Amino acid sequence: MSDEDRPKHEIEKDVVEALKSIYDPEIPVDIVELGLIYTVGARADPSAAVRLTPAAPIGPVAGSLPPEVEAKVAQVAGVTASIVDLVWDPPWNPGMMSEAAKLELGMM
Repeated sequence: MSDEDRPKHEIEKDVVEALKSIYDPEIPVDIVELGLIYTVGARADPSAAVRLTPAAPIGPVAGSLPPEVEAKVAQVAGVTASIVDLVWDPPWNPGMMSEAAKLELGMM
């Protein structure tokens, strides 16, 4: 099976794993566990689309995160292009973090 023939669910799983390698520079937790990734979707063309939000609109991540996400997603087998949609609604809040992130940050 070629990379382009991989099932969408496998590509989406691999995209999420790739995104787990990206960390907020001020917080020692990856962007998936922080709840910054709203959706991941593999498309038929075969690109992958990611909707994400920064934790704060004026932090260092707001400008650097989309290109970093785009580059990581484009490296996933079966993805020929990545589409990154930076959104502000719903706004991020600490309740979006995973239990693991809350534990790592001493919030539990």
